[in-house]
Amino acid sequence: MASAFNPTGFSDALVILGAAGVVIPAFARWRINPVIGFILVGIAVGPAGLGSFVGRAPWLSWVTITNPHAIEPFAELGIVMLLFSIGLELSFRRLWAMRRAVFGLGAAELAGSAILLGMGFWLAGQTIQSAFGLGMALALSSTALVLPIAGTRGPVGERAFAMLLFEDLALVPIIFALGALAPHGGEGGGWQVARTLALGGVTVGVLLVGGRWLLPRLFAQAARTKSPELFLAASLLVVILASLATSAAGLSPIVGALLAGVLIAETDYHGEVELMTAPFKGLALGVFLITVGMSLDLRVVGRFGPALTAAVLTVVAVKTLVTGLLLRVRGAERGVSLETGLLMSAPSETTLIVLGTASAVGMIDRETAAFWQIVTAIGLTITPLLAMAGRRLALGVDRHQAEAVPPVSDDARRALIVGFGRVGRLVAQMFDAHELPYLAVDADADTVRAARKRGYQVIFGDITRPGMIDHLAAGSASAVVLTMDDPVQLVRLTARLRDAHPDLTIVARARDPNHAAQLYRAGATDAVPETIESSLQLSEAALVDLGVAMGPVIASIHEKRAQLRAKIMEMADTGREPPLRRRTIVDDH
Repeated sequence: MASAFNPTGFSDALVILGAAGVVIPAFARWRINPVIGFILVGIAVGPAGLGSFVGRAPWLSWVTITNPHAIEPFAELGIVMLLFSIGLELSFRRLWAMRRAVFGLGAAELAGSAILLGMGFWLAGQTIQSAFGLGMALALSSTALVLPIAGTRGPVGERAFAMLLFEDLALVPIIFALGALAPHGGEGGGWQVARTLALGGVTVGVLLVGGRWLLPRLFAQAARTKSPELFLAASLLVVILASLATSAAGLSPIVGALLAGVLIAETDYHGEVELMTAPFKGLALGVFLITVGMSLDLRVVGRFGPALTAAVLTVVAVKTLVTGLLLRVRGAERGVSLETGLLMSAPSETTLIVLGTASAVGMIDRETAAFWQIVTAIGLTITPLLAMAGRRLALGVDRHQAEAVPPVSDDARRALIVGFGRVGRLVAQMFDAHELPYLAVDADADTVRAARKRGYQVIFGDITRPGMIDHLAAGSASAVVLTMDDPVQLVRLTARLRDAHPDLTIVARARDPNHAAQLYRAGATDAVPETIESSLQLSEAALVDLGVAMGPVIASIHEKRAQLRAKIMEMADTGREPPLRRRTIVDDH
């Protein structure tokens, strides 16, 4: 006999999908950050919101979530998928290059914030163990909120990512340290930490070796089936298995998720994996944000308003001060230091884990833990507001640098070069050779300083910030050349420029034909794929060295470039991309 129908799960799904499909687009129309939107939905539909009236109005059960624990696994999946998507943007080379920032800046930021906060708690009357537990918990910052806001590139994103990555790696040792220092939990703590670290190291090693050998073959087989469902299943299988493996070894599951993303990023299928898993990441992360909102009881907040406000402001001020000073000591600009400090200043979702652990082992009493859990929830809620405030303050601090535009000739409109790495420098050199005026802008202060010393016309500025495009007068430029090595940001910036200036000439750097097609769809006048250009130059050199006359070689190279560009344009017009990257333009020709 069939069991009775239980509508609770369906009502929870209705609320979540309703938030994603109806409420969030409405907030977007009002220019409210989706992060804030999901948290506000959680406050409204949680047990302390409309859920408290279900007894008097049973129909409200269809638009509320009365059991937050039922959706917690999906919230955890959101964090796992976020770290997986971050891993897809990385590479082993970049991780190795970041090792000093992760274990230098990251360790200093966590230790400095924890020590300063812990000393404050100790002076306020807490025991040494309680002060240590509270300091370590509140020193952590939110990976789930900071990275979607800041990204992993740029002067702010790179530094924030390095610090957050260290915090995620340090979470397990922190939890073991709490157990070792607890009044009744220190027995065997050192041995347990060593055992977990050794087992975790072996697990990570096995995943690295096995993943490098197995994943290309797994995704190749999935690609041959030409089944999107099978390809998606293989992607989710990899990230879940990696997370379970590191979790079973005693490490955080997000370490496994990040590692799975980095391994897949080294294959030819990372673009398709990122595209297919993006909806799952967005929806699962939305569930996590809803659970954050549900943890806030506005009546409790109103009752203890002054104390909670003072606690939130203290934590934000201390962490902003520590992070900002560390970045200034390491040579970061004032605006970048201020923006990053405010962005990292609120507590984290992992703060709740550490507070729960410290309370369970008797290091912190339950009333104190409950108070700081509310502080953490408030901090998570205001993180997007802190990010907005930091960005505006940073823009004001660095405005004098952005306004220091080198003089250009008045008889010709200048071109604007965005990004001044090796590609941007070469473009500037060619402009100088043809006596064309230009202005370059880069968000890395060290790059700008070095370029100015060598005579380039470069200014400091982050063009992703609101208002920077208008401030640089992009609409009056003869052309805008986008040279940044950030595919996602390139597409977004191209779309913004095209929407703001329909007649502007936009030339963009592309990684491959697929990326070039995305740029054309976003509005680029020309997109130059690096893979095609390097292949054409290699072919030209080989043909000339083999004795073919230079004239016919150059003519054939131009003809082939025109054919490939036409195919990319056709791909952009039709909106299609080569299936699973098994066959691309470069492969076929």
